[in-house]
Amino acid sequence: MNAARQLDFELVVACPEGYDPDPALLTACEAHARIDRDPAAAVEGAHLLVTDVWASMGQESEQAAREAFLAPYQLNRSLLDRASSDALYMHCLPAHRGEEITAELMDAPDSVIWQEAENRLHAQKH
Repeated sequence: MNAARQLDFELVVACPEGYDPDPALLTACEAHARIDRDPAAAVEGAHLLVTDVWASMGQESEQAAREAFLAPYQLNRSLLDRASSDALYMHCLPAHRGEEITAELMDAPDSVIWQEAENRLHAQKH
């Protein structure tokens, strides 16, 4: 959200209620960032779609509940088809194939997930 403010682009955060970004951060970035509860509406015309795991390390006990709650937010072909025709999509890895992103999209030739991972390796060297 800070990047949206600093680089002057619109950021739409698609998330269910209860998973909102920090309210202070959202307020600070309100001219550039907003929340949309409808994932299909959130990706409409988007140029970049970014997803992440639904349960991080230390949240394993919440995994099943989160999967049920977050399933409508899965990055899949149906959502991607609503985005801009040249949209890119990313995942910071590791991913749970079939959960937050489909295997089809992870392995598609237009995926930039693996380039993102390679760039991260170089950035973390220093």
